[in-house]
Amino acid sequence: MRPLIHLTAPSGWINDPHAITVRDGVHHLFHQYVPDSLVHDPACRWGHAVSPDLVHWEHRPVAIEPGDGDDGIWTGSLAQADDGPVILYTSVRSADYGMGRVRRAVPVDDRWDQWVKEEIVAQAPEDLDLIAYRDPFVMREKDGWRFFIGAGSRDGHAMALTYPSRNLHEWTYDGVAAERATTQTEPVWTGRLWECPQFVDVDGIWAMISSVWDDDVLHYAAYGLGRYDGGRFSATSWGRLSHGNSYYAPSVFRDAEGRPSLMFWMREVMDAEQGWAGCLSVPHRLVATDDGRLGTILHPQIRRRFGPGDPSDAARRPVLLSWRPSNGSVLHLGEGARLNRHGKVLTLRLGSGAPRSMPFRGGAVEVLLDGPALEVFSAGDVLGSPIPPVDGVGVEGGRLTASAYEGGEYE
Repeated sequence: MRPLIHLTAPSGWINDPHAITVRDGVHHLFHQYVPDSLVHDPACRWGHAVSPDLVHWEHRPVAIEPGDGDDGIWTGSLAQADDGPVILYTSVRSADYGMGRVRRAVPVDDRWDQWVKEEIVAQAPEDLDLIAYRDPFVMREKDGWRFFIGAGSRDGHAMALTYPSRNLHEWTYDGVAAERATTQTEPVWTGRLWECPQFVDVDGIWAMISSVWDDDVLHYAAYGLGRYDGGRFSATSWGRLSHGNSYYAPSVFRDAEGRPSLMFWMREVMDAEQGWAGCLSVPHRLVATDDGRLGTILHPQIRRRFGPGDPSDAARRPVLLSWRPSNGSVLHLGEGARLNRHGKVLTLRLGSGAPRSMPFRGGAVEVLLDGPALEVFSAGDVLGSPIPPVDGVGVEGGRLTASAYEGGEYE
């Protein structure tokens, strides 16, 4: 079964979204893509999809392919310069996939369907003893441009390195923008490598968002809040952005209103019989919470697509449930899946599998069901998970209401 409002590949494998950009009212989304495979392969391409509204997506031709010195095209970002767009991507080689290089690409057509590769603009600094170097994120600054790239040192420090440029061609290594030791575990552990580090101003507060990696194990998304100035970020607090085992590699973007937003890769969501694996979350909007955290909420573009409905609609179209759980209450989601509240914790159980938990801070819990994809929103916290298709919803305790997607039904 394929979800209706979560982007999947037509066939094959999909992972990290990146370079999400609004241009002339059209959202361009690029992503890691391995055609004709249900598992990751280092020889990734850049897939491309477009949408007028962040809900309805149309797949476009593969934007960048391996070859010309690249054994794989890994994550990167896009700069909209006055003289045209530029992609900075991670060029990897089979000799050491972990140590990438940063390479430019520019479009050869106005639809951004085809891109031509240009020069390598950055490689790992020789004076740092690194085990990984990848995932450039570029942003405009007053005097030009700056990109940040994830790195991990052999002595156990996750870091973001930084490079400024005036012309998007010539980049100068400018040192370590931020770092944290893997031995630091409170209030959250941030791993040995920051994959996809990104910096964004959220309601006047600077945030660094990264994906937590250690020894080829992908964990979750984390963040730091603090001060940013001149290519340096100093965190005053740290937190966990995502919960569960599915969300990873969020990509930050500004939506059509200029508000900070993101989309996650959702692992484990797949249909082997249909020949696809992995999906992307629906868009979320980033918010600074009243209690000093960074959180995400369901993007308004998604919410406005839902109208009056019933929990039973989950069998034929996406539903958005609003649940106000009392302590000890249970939300049943089809056969064998249930969401429990016990005190300040929400726990998702899928059959006999390991539980997946997130904080409960009060108020309504929103549950988005879209075929095999589940997203749970609660006071800025968010949990993603695969789920067996839900044919019925029941509740033991608390109040439950539902709205249903008005844009179509499952095939």
